[in-house]
This record gives sequence, structure tokens and C-alpha cells, in this order.
Amino acid sequence: MTTPAEAFAPAKVNLTLHVTGRRDDGYHLLDSLVMFADIGDRVTVRPADEISLSVTGPFAEGVPNDARNLCWRAAQAFGAPVAITLDKQLPAAAGVGGGSSDAAAVLRAMEAAFGRPAPVDPLTLGADVPVCTVAHAAHMAGIGERVLPLTMAPIPAVLVNPGVSVATPEVFAALASPDNAPMTPWPEGGGTAATLRWLATQRNDLQAPAIACAPVIAEVLDALKGADLARMSGSGATCFGLFEDAAAAEACAAELSAAHPGWWVRATTLR
Repeated sequence: MTTPAEAFAPAKVNLTLHVTGRRDDGYHLLDSLVMFADIGDRVTVRPADEISLSVTGPFAEGVPNDARNLCWRAAQAFGAPVAITLDKQLPAAAGVGGGSSDAAAVLRAMEAAFGRPAPVDPLTLGADVPVCTVAHAAHMAGIGERVLPLTMAPIPAVLVNPGVSVATPEVFAALASPDNAPMTPWPEGGGTAATLRWLATQRNDLQAPAIACAPVIAEVLDALKGADLARMSGSGATCFGLFEDAAAAEACAAELSAAHPGWWVRATTLR
């Protein structure tokens, strides 16, 4: 490696998140339809004598710059020393897979830089890292090890985070039951309208327990009631509104930004 390599780390959005069981080792079993936004973080890797990590961007504060960070662990797992710069554009602990997407981006950047595939099972870095290595629409199941890439029409969306962090273990602890029904079969080839109709019949089983932990999530969902569908992503606190029309998504984002200047609001397209 002689020159820097960059990779984009898109926000991961769980359009559905069905918790279908819990293994004896405590890991929860999930069934989820995932899409990725056209907004996210960016990582750069440069040749170095040892691993280092510099975090920049509007959400850099509080992000660890040592081996606690998945970016660092991804570089370690790849087995080559690099200096990593992480431009943090996504809020942390927000339910949009920022850390996992960052780790997957480090692996992609290092693959490009060193001209060889990453010699690591992404699942060893975290349950969301395998789907983040795909970085587009996919069905994720099990504890994250089963990932089926999908071809889906892009969906205009608005992402909203009220500026609170929600701890995933706390949300799972508040889940009434880990044994819930999986997703029903999703429509193939029906376009955005059919997808939105189907999504309305599905769930995020962590939404209610997350609201119990952070009631402001309910306020965000209420603010998104003009969307064709509003739901929380992952374990929260980021919520999304889905639209058939991109102009409607942009208008919603502008209205929410004006009404709630302390919230993180972004119009985007999910793919």
C-alpha cells in the first residue's frame, strides 16, 4: 500500500426488525429487511507503521479513537497497519449501524488499498457488519450471519434522530418476549407502492421497548405522521419516514428541521 484509499459508510436502516427467538448463549435471533441511505460516514486509510484512528466531523465527540472502535478492530482483523481517518457524519448509538458500517467501510478500503480480500469473517466484528459489507438492500436473519442481497426500487425517506442515545442492551432487556413471528414474504417486482403496503403489515419489535426507554421516540414518530410509513430503525432512537415521492420527503425534512432545530433531520434515498 502506497496511497490512501477511501470508502463510504452509508447509514443502515432496518425497515423491519422482527425478534424471533433467543439462543442459549443469549444472542437474539432477528428477521429484518435492511436498506441503506445515500448519507453516511466516510473512512480513509493511509500507509502507516502502526494502527491509529483519528475521528473528525460533527459527531466526533465521544467516539473512541482506540481499540474500542470497530474501525480499529477491522484494521487489526485485516492484519495490516494503517492510519484511519473517520469522518463521523452520523449520530452514534442511533440505530443506523454507524459503527458497523464504518467497520465494513474500513474493510472495503483496505481491500482496495492492498489488492486482496479481507481475511476475516465480518460477523466476528459485530452482528450488523455482514449486512453492512453488502451496503444495499438485503434480508438479514439469524444473529446477523444470514444475509441475502435484494434488488429493490429506491425509496425516498427522511431520517430523524432527536439527539438522544439509546443503549441496545437496555432496549432488549425491556422487550416483553423474544419469541415473535418472522416477516411474511415480501413483494417482488411490485415497486415502491407495493413495498410500502407490505411494510405497513410488518414490525420493529424493539420500537415499543425503545419508547419505554426514551419517550421522545414517540414524539418523533408523531412528527413523521405525514409520511406514507413511519417507524423506528434498529434499536433507536433514529426513526424514518418513507414516501413514494422524493419531493414530499424533501418538504417533510424542511418542515421538521424548522420545527425541531435540535433534531438531526435528513432527506435521503434508500437503496
